Amino acid sequence: MRAVVISEPGGPDVMRIEDVPDPVPGPDEVLVTIAAAGVNRADIMQRQGFYPPPPGAPEYPGLECAGQVAAVGANVTDWEPGDQVCALLAGGGYAEQVAAPAVQLLPVPAGVATPDSAALPEVACTVYANVFMAARLAPGETLLVHGGASGIGTAAIQLGRAHGATVICTAGSPAKLQRCRDLGADLAIDYTREDFVRQVADFTGGRGADVVLDIMGASYLPRNIAALAVGGRLAVIGLQGGATGELDLGTMLRRRLTVHCASLRARPVAEKAKVVAAVRERVWPLIASGQVKPVIDTVLPLAEAPEAHRIMETGKHVGKILLRA
Repeated sequence: MRAVVISEPGGPDVMRIEDVPDPVPGPDEVLVTIAAAGVNRADIMQRQGFYPPPPGAPEYPGLECAGQVAAVGANVTDWEPGDQVCALLAGGGYAEQVAAPAVQLLPVPAGVATPDSAALPEVACTVYANVFMAARLAPGETLLVHGGASGIGTAAIQLGRAHGATVICTAGSPAKLQRCRDLGADLAIDYTREDFVRQVADFTGGRGADVVLDIMGASYLPRNIAALAVGGRLAVIGLQGGATGELDLGTMLRRRLTVHCASLRARPVAEKAKVVAAVRERVWPLIASGQVKPVIDTVLPLAEAPEAHRIMETGKHVGKILLRA
């Protein structure tokens, strides 16, 4: 098969299409012929040499895909050849085929084209695992989403709104702010001009946000803590602003705050299976009903993976970038 191979750590041009050995599914795996794969910031980090795949995962980038089941392992009973699926991956999405654990597959949601469903697994599982399972966002609470126009952000806005939460987000341009409002954000803050801590306080009457979903890490840490309501929960899923910060534990104790940091890629298969099952039960009906939709900015051929990374690195896109196999 063909796959995108990273020749050495570096810029987008270190990626190239090569013929590589066909994957063979294990007894608990499914072989998927890929129609499209989602592009994620983790792929850029892998290309740069900062985020290697976990042991046993394919070496090719790509944390989510969609396509058709080509074969199933001896122990697999829930899927059969011909099924239209999308999948959460530990790697290998930038290819024509991938072998994935059967428990990490999802049916293509009703009303969504198979290639478009490649925009869903990583963002849906990341948002649900962190905002709902870990941070326990409840109806009537306030959710602050940083990077509201990103793939994660566009999913979090829609899911928070569908769950009955008030949703606040940050973004960096008037066009992105408007897209976030169109997706259901009650307040969209321009982080290049406005103080999000003050804006959140003013909007909530001084109460603050119950849950913050953060992609920045260290550079936002003090301000995220300041933006939380009493009993608030901060979920950190990215380190674009650095990995080392300082916490005022006295403030956290007095205000009963929680900081949760987690990635999805390296979690054990059994743990991912629980997240995928919860997403299928709780999120897939919202997609089928049209309350939540995949937001797709750009679709490129697999051979143009370098251009897909360049687009992502500009930060000008809204929603997901996909590669068609």
